[in-house]
Amino acid sequence: VQLVESGGGLVQAGGSLRLSCAASGFTFDDYVIGWFRQAPGKEREGVSCISSRDDSTYYGDSVKGRFTISSDNAKNMMYLQMNSLKPEDTAVYYCAAGRRASYGGNYLPFPWAFDYWGQGTQVTVSS
Repeated sequence: VQLVESGGGLVQAGGSLRLSCAASGFTFDDYVIGWFRQAPGKEREGVSCISSRDDSTYYGDSVKGRFTISSDNAKNMMYLQMNSLKPEDTAVYYCAAGRRASYGGNYLPFPWAFDYWGQGTQVTVSS
């Protein structure tokens, strides 16, 4: 099983980036897939999740209205379109997949609920 992120980089505040996550060794069926981020000195934070079953989504409060998650199940790809970026969005972004990341129709955007992780891609937003 492998998850590989790409698309990170340096961008000015107000700019946009699109992150991609390529999955191999498993399919998205029966998995919740999502994006997390971790800034220096901070805990890993759930940013957004999507389910291959019904395309329902979750967004953290800090990114609602600015970030959009999507997936292409046929290609085993996941994306995160990030618009109106802010300096506080600076972090290493990770893609992840988990079978236990939803319960009772609600997402569990916590690291412990995800089984597979990518190596991360750095996003830096300058002011």
